[in-house]
Amino acid sequence: MTGANYAFAERMSAAATLTPRLTGLLAVAAGATVANLYYSQPLLADIARSLHATAAAVSAVPTATQLGYASGLLLLVPLGDSLERRRLLVLATLCSALMLLAVALAPSLNVLIGASFLLGISSVAPQLAVPFAAHLAVPESRGRSVGIVMSGLLVGILLSRTLSGLISAVAGWRSIYLLAIVVMLVLALLLQRNLPRLVAAQPIAYRRLLASLVELLRTEPVLRRHALIGACGFAAFSLFWTTLALHLSQLSPPFGSVVAGLFGLIGLTGALIAPVAGRLADRVSTQRLNGGALLLVLLSFGVMAWHGGSALGVLALGVVLLDAGVQASHLSNQTRIYALHPDLRNRLNAVYMVVYFLGGASGSALGGYALHHGGWLAVCMVGAGYALIGLLAVFSIKPATPVLR
Repeated sequence: MTGANYAFAERMSAAATLTPRLTGLLAVAAGATVANLYYSQPLLADIARSLHATAAAVSAVPTATQLGYASGLLLLVPLGDSLERRRLLVLATLCSALMLLAVALAPSLNVLIGASFLLGISSVAPQLAVPFAAHLAVPESRGRSVGIVMSGLLVGILLSRTLSGLISAVAGWRSIYLLAIVVMLVLALLLQRNLPRLVAAQPIAYRRLLASLVELLRTEPVLRRHALIGACGFAAFSLFWTTLALHLSQLSPPFGSVVAGLFGLIGLTGALIAPVAGRLADRVSTQRLNGGALLLVLLSFGVMAWHGGSALGVLALGVVLLDAGVQASHLSNQTRIYALHPDLRNRLNAVYMVVYFLGGASGSALGGYALHHGGWLAVCMVGAGYALIGLLAVFSIKPATPVLR
């Protein structure tokens, strides 16, 4: 494509606006695709029994998925600043369907871990959908629009656990992955038919594209700081959800994947914070919003540590606080970094989300270790530690006015 054609395509892309219908579709795309990463979490006890593995060993499944997702963010999401974005979204969704099939057919734990890593790489559509929405939204409502898409993403994270827990109890743990294949194929068709074409202003060589990520991380202190804050919040989030099903299976009486999945429904109340946090991100400082959000995360682990996590009602309250706090912090971080360079949003998002999911992978890995060696109290202490590190990073920021767009 010539330079003149790219300029024409960019003008045509700019003419498209973010309608409520498109916002809803992007929210559904984010939620349905991100669900692929979390189906395994309430199923870990079932997977361990099915594949004759220990609880500590099967915790490698969500860890591999998150590491794969971080790899996909690094290798694939930056292409959104160089290639036509609708096509990239559709192709990523189709690749997810293929990797879901590999997970569903995995005959052993090692194969399942490898397939989960590949599923993580291919499931990057949510982090293409969020910059897509930010690009089409008018500046004065960008935080609100991103908040709606992020709300869809969180709903997908939480409902994925509920669906996988319920469906696994009826048809086995592999069945949820087979159902997800159908969802991905339908979603790819909807995205192709309804989204406008978004072509970058000019093509960028892939090697230069990846090198620019390192340069962004080196030269943007705001990006580094908010990536660290986000990583701490998501580490705490992943630590809890990775260990919950295993913890519930160890209680007396033990609870299975259905109960673990139902906690996802409780966490949906946290998704309600996204539109509210989006509006606040347009009005108040990042420090205040992020600080308050991480205080909720810290409080949630204090609540969930009560009575050794044996009271389901107390755990449910902790889930609400945890999910609301992590969601508000994440949205605050993304709104702030998107304002740095509007023409680099996919790459900014890629750097941020790579660090974010590396934090999540560390939480999943430490969660299994903490639960095995120190029980539920150790899990809560590690989660609180992550929240404290995030708070230290937040309050190292000089007070600032709301971001101007």
